[in-house]
Amino acid sequence: MEELKKEIQDEISLLLSEKRTSLALLRTAIAVFTLPLSVFTVLTATSNYYDPLESLHLLIPLVFISAILVLFGLYLIIRSFKRIRKIDIRIEVLKKEKKNIEKLNKIYKEIDKE
Repeated sequence: MEELKKEIQDEISLLLSEKRTSLALLRTAIAVFTLPLSVFTVLTATSNYYDPLESLHLLIPLVFISAILVLFGLYLIIRSFKRIRKIDIRIEVLKKEKKNIEKLNKIYKEIDKE
């Protein structure tokens, strides 16, 4: 019984480390997502100093790259949330298993006393 509890604790520990990795990925995804927004904020703030039609050859690739970064950031955010939710569900299942094992252990101890 104790070995099984230890195994469950080890698996929960592994799942928590995977969750930390997913949270780090989420942090990176948010940074990737906000980078193009920051660039467009700067471009909007400095729009009095350049003519957008004259700089169109630079703005079109910038918009394209920014759109790709926003989409990639969204993909990573959604993927991170899904993985985190999946890990949380698995941890809850393991906690329930551990509680069931503890209940069985108590029952066995009571039987042994009789």
